[in-house]
Amino acid sequence: MKKAELPPLPYAADALEPHYDARTVELHHGKHHQAYVNGLNAALDKLTVARAAGDFALIKHLEREVAFHGGGHVLHSIFWTNLSPDGGSEPGGVLADSLARDFGSYTAFDAHLRAATNAVEGSGWGVLAVDSSSGRLTVLQVEKHQNLLLPGWVPILVIDVWEHAYYLKYQNRRGEWVEAMMQHLVNWADVARRYGEAIRA
Repeated sequence: MKKAELPPLPYAADALEPHYDARTVELHHGKHHQAYVNGLNAALDKLTVARAAGDFALIKHLEREVAFHGGGHVLHSIFWTNLSPDGGSEPGGVLADSLARDFGSYTAFDAHLRAATNAVEGSGWGVLAVDSSSGRLTVLQVEKHQNLLLPGWVPILVIDVWEHAYYLKYQNRRGEWVEAMMQHLVNWADVARRYGEAIRA
């Protein structure tokens, strides 16, 4: 089975300054994301051994490990491409039209996503997701990396609000981190690409 791998950053670690500091990017990507990759591979290896031995005594634990670490790997992989040194502003085209259709306006969507993200209990993510069968967009609060995700809904924009994502620069000021990401960092071209791929799937 092919191992999960840490994807390279699509920009230099300091490219998102001053809104996202280089040291946090280095730690977040090279340490935290790498840990989820390692955890996913370890859990999958243990499941392979368990199947070969016919020993499923730890199946509940191992399945949880796959969900936690796998969710962390997938969401972080989206997160890095959702950011850009040239990010911010507002989307255009089909994505803009779809946001207006499903939320009333971009302003209403932006307010909804920020409110939901800031209100995530503990550690987790604010997520813009699309139902690939209908093209409908919705905002989700994801706890940890895997709780409250809806089957069939594809994340296309994710905001990491685990404290390791922003603590060095923003400390406990989550709202300022969310503001910085939405105002200056969101790579709307990447979000639009993901939306297009999801509705064509």
